[in-house]
Amino acid sequence: MAKKHLGQNFLYDSSILARIVDAAGLSADDTVIEIGPGPGRLTRLLAEAVKKVIAVELDQDLYERLRSEFVGYRNVELIHGDAMKFPYENVGRFKVVSNIPYYITTPIIFRLLEAKGNLESMTLTIQKEVAERIAAAPGGKDYGVLSIMVQYHAMPEMQFIIPKEAFRPAPKVDSAVLYMKILEKPSVEVEDEKMFFRVVKTAFSQRRKTLSNSLKGFGGDIKALLTAAGIDPGRRPETLGLKEFAGLADSLLKFQNKL
Repeated sequence: MAKKHLGQNFLYDSSILARIVDAAGLSADDTVIEIGPGPGRLTRLLAEAVKKVIAVELDQDLYERLRSEFVGYRNVELIHGDAMKFPYENVGRFKVVSNIPYYITTPIIFRLLEAKGNLESMTLTIQKEVAERIAAAPGGKDYGVLSIMVQYHAMPEMQFIIPKEAFRPAPKVDSAVLYMKILEKPSVEVEDEKMFFRVVKTAFSQRRKTLSNSLKGFGGDIKALLTAAGIDPGRRPETLGLKEFAGLADSLLKFQNKL
């Protein structure tokens, strides 16, 4: 029985599960972490494809059931615990393949990105709307802070949509499988990461306003600073790519350092 408070929506369709494994681009030498294995159907497919699977399950009842079902699997390690608190940094090189409960999607992605030194890729089944936001390109309504914060560290690609009817119990919205390859270095060079993300968050905090209005709080002649960075002050934040935000953040940093 799925537990609503844990965001449990289980996927049983073997053909869809096989597509998820295929989308992850796994090899026989990989270590894969699965967050929330649930009934263990994806876990079995992963165990057949990789060297080791570490499955982290918060639900005590499911954990106990998985322990009995995977007793004969020497390459499956079951962990009873909170995936947000798991020490990913101690695993060595790993990939993540998971059907993520909607309510922890963003926090778990950023928790995993904290371990990006060891993380090779994430293949996540998440809410379709969130996947679209993460993978969005500049210029559309889906593009925003989440897009930039993930794309700074990773290259996201939408793989395929999973209709809500494929899950038990069925959620209210469709899901999508999103593959994210972790970059060896950030997608853009910046003088100060904190300043970069501060500029991005400030710009999108007033999404409908022009950059010259939303960035007033940084002080100085913001229109002149934008122009010097090669950006029209009348543009809105969703039209800027990561490289433009990086140049803008560096310009604002230089200005503030002169004060």
